[in-house]
Amino acid sequence: MLRSSLPSLNRRQFLGTTAGLVAAGATAALAADSNKYQFKWALASCMYGKLPLAEILPEVKKTGSEVLDIWPMPHGNQREQVEEMGHDAFAELLDQHAVRLGVLTHYRLGPFRLSEDAAFAKRFGVKLMITGGSGPKNLKGKELKAAVKEFVKKLEPQLKTAEEHGYAIGIENHANNLIDSPDSVRWLAEFSPSPSLGIALAPYHLPQDPEQLGKLIEDLGDRLLHFYAWEHGHGCMTKLPKEEELLQLPARGELEFGRIVAALNAIQFAGWTEIFMHPVPRGIPILPTASEVTAEINRNRRFLAML
Repeated sequence: MLRSSLPSLNRRQFLGTTAGLVAAGATAALAADSNKYQFKWALASCMYGKLPLAEILPEVKKTGSEVLDIWPMPHGNQREQVEEMGHDAFAELLDQHAVRLGVLTHYRLGPFRLSEDAAFAKRFGVKLMITGGSGPKNLKGKELKAAVKEFVKKLEPQLKTAEEHGYAIGIENHANNLIDSPDSVRWLAEFSPSPSLGIALAPYHLPQDPEQLGKLIEDLGDRLLHFYAWEHGHGCMTKLPKEEELLQLPARGELEFGRIVAALNAIQFAGWTEIFMHPVPRGIPILPTASEVTAEINRNRRFLAML
């Protein structure tokens, strides 16, 4: 076994080290292997901090991503950049780099104001808006279930607007929100009236148990709309050495993603996956340059594709 013959490398380190060397051959082999889950990638603009869109858009295709996910302040400022340059100029920039805008992340608007950006979403062909699930916190049992049901009911006008404008609403299981636990996630999926309302799943905010995470993905089925390849590592709330901060990424941290990828395959997840983490402070690139960020994203894509 490789592990016994190379005792200084664990499985994760071995895959991360070899991924770059075998990328071309592995890509061809995976395309021919119908048993392997075939990821669809989206690129979060905030991975590049507040770099200009003119620098980020050339990186989208390099990361194998189908679409761009634009973030506003404070994590990035690309949504604000669009307003500064104007929508027509932004459309020209997208065309210049053959990039599609697929996702808008809108924590600043929250779940009940997403319609404020509906016209923009329709013009640019956005398919998903992501936000948090605001509401009462620290509920359990019947109280939590009732609150989630009420939250979904209150979302009906937003959902109607979303369906009229061609996008879905993804609620992230963000910490310290109503939708922040496995139970609340499952209940949102249960009460969701259509596939246009579902979950943007962030393992970072959940117990780091691959079996539980895999089972949750299977339970969500078609209500899983977006997946963040993002683990907790050493967290993202305090400043850490860069090597520790990067432990949020699948190719670097300790969470075993094999069970998770198998679950995505089991439900034939058709949504986008984002390689994701948060730097400290927010608003800086995860690594100093755009090319380094892109290389790190590709390292993690290859790692997941090999599982």
